[in-house]
Amino acid sequence: MQIESLKVFCDLAETGSFTKAAQINSITQSAVSQQMTSLEKQFKSVLIERSKKRFRLTREGQVLYDYSKQMIQIYVSLLSKLQEIKNVISGTIRVATIYSVGLHDLPPYIKKFLKTYPTVHVHVEYRRSNQVYEDVIGNVVDLGLVAYPNRDSKIEVVPLRKDKLVLVCHPEHELASAQTVSLDALSGQRFIGFEPDIPTRKAIDKILKDHGIEVKTVMEFDNIETVKRAVEIDAGISIVPQRTVEQEVAKQTLKKVEIENEEFCRPLAAIHKKNKVLSPAMKQFIAILSVREKTTCFKQS
Repeated sequence: MQIESLKVFCDLAETGSFTKAAQINSITQSAVSQQMTSLEKQFKSVLIERSKKRFRLTREGQVLYDYSKQMIQIYVSLLSKLQEIKNVISGTIRVATIYSVGLHDLPPYIKKFLKTYPTVHVHVEYRRSNQVYEDVIGNVVDLGLVAYPNRDSKIEVVPLRKDKLVLVCHPEHELASAQTVSLDALSGQRFIGFEPDIPTRKAIDKILKDHGIEVKTVMEFDNIETVKRAVEIDAGISIVPQRTVEQEVAKQTLKKVEIENEEFCRPLAAIHKKNKVLSPAMKQFIAILSVREKTTCFKQS
């Protein structure tokens, strides 16, 4: 019996999915099944109740999971400690990120990290916000990058920085000629929004509601790129993170307009599973992500 087989078993127990357990460990689903069969023979016990409707550990399987989890944490801590002693920064970091952060915030940090630690491989997946949390809790990824982080007993939150929210419109839109506009000017405007379950959409809805502003939401999308494309064809205006529209503003396909007497910010954070043993590579990656930039944003109540 190898520690790798116990890790696969724990990943399977936590995700409830042969597919995800295979993905986490970079093996095939068939290999996962074979290792589970091998463990059952080793312990002369049925560990998993196999059913098309649901996945569940047997009593013996639960005991094996509880003890295996402790063994794996000790083993991972040992490897991490040995790397620290040898001053070795290597391995793979699995990251799940929401689209806007992954496309516009993350690249310069990865470039800086890989320049310093070229032997580390950073694997990035683009996911919806709720899926990032699922992947972190399920141990599918090591780190998640989100906006407006949720507080969860299973999650550790590392605050990063805040991104200013700005109004954008088509260059020929009636609001484009102004350098600044009041929030009242948004009343009755056609509005391009994120889908209702996305945290940034919830925050923007709260801003508008708190200021008594009603807009006409004509389109809703699940990612920033599609929102920008809709504004570029003059389907409506939108409020988006400033960093995400820098290229379009420079190319003059979008016009950014400041909001008078207001400064709204989107908090960004890295998340990882509670009590997760962080490798030296992960610690250094989080340290680079945590470098603060100068900002005039303040936290909205």
